[in-house]
Amino acid sequence: MKRSILFTAICCVALGAVAQTKKPVAAAKPAAKPASKPVAKPIAKTAAKPAGTVVLKNAADSFSYAIGLSLASFYKQQGITDINNALVTKALSDQKAGKAALDDMQVQMCIMNHMSAIKAKSAGPNKKASDAFLAENKKRAGVKTTASGLQYEIIDEGTGPIATTADEVRVHYAGTLIDGKEFDSSIKRGQPITFPVTGVIRGWTEALLMMPQGSKWKLYIPSELAYGDSGAGPDIKPGSALIFEVSLLEVIKK
Repeated sequence: MKRSILFTAICCVALGAVAQTKKPVAAAKPAAKPASKPVAKPIAKTAAKPAGTVVLKNAADSFSYAIGLSLASFYKQQGITDINNALVTKALSDQKAGKAALDDMQVQMCIMNHMSAIKAKSAGPNKKASDAFLAENKKRAGVKTTASGLQYEIIDEGTGPIATTADEVRVHYAGTLIDGKEFDSSIKRGQPITFPVTGVIRGWTEALLMMPQGSKWKLYIPSELAYGDSGAGPDIKPGSALIFEVSLLEVIKK
């Protein structure tokens, strides 16, 4: 994280000038008027420290503050807003004193469960729209649905070998969201892709284990068989169902 820390030191000094009066020229030596007293200038007040200013006196202070900023940035990126700051501070003190209320396993479980709940909540709207789309799509003629919820449509049926989990495949594909927006395409790149059958999302693996070489299928993949509540990249939001047209060019036996 890039942070710039501004150190400000303000010091104001006011000097009062003392006016000196000259003595009149001696003649009849009239009584001299008393010299007027110099007017003291008001002393300037030190500027008030802006609200929120942090004084970092040494490298350890800077390091400590940076840790706090990094933690807060993580909260923000993950959409976490219900943080009890007092308990975060107490946890730091308890851990330093060797009096932590949770062990390492409990810490991991608490974090994972809370993060999962937040992601599920974030995925809700997309998941609802995706489920509605798939429910209607499965009614169309030619669309088949497996026990896992994967839907597929055979465009061309090949006659070649069928891959196993030990094999690799070479494919051309185009991926879109349920609204038709394309997020990836090897076809547009003009370059097929080769990968292990088990090295992709679950919906792909399931389909590849059924497709004969030379086939072209259209896959309708529920979010739980794709990227789930996490999403992927800027286009695939949490809870999104995905649509792929996949041409299986070659099964590479291992």
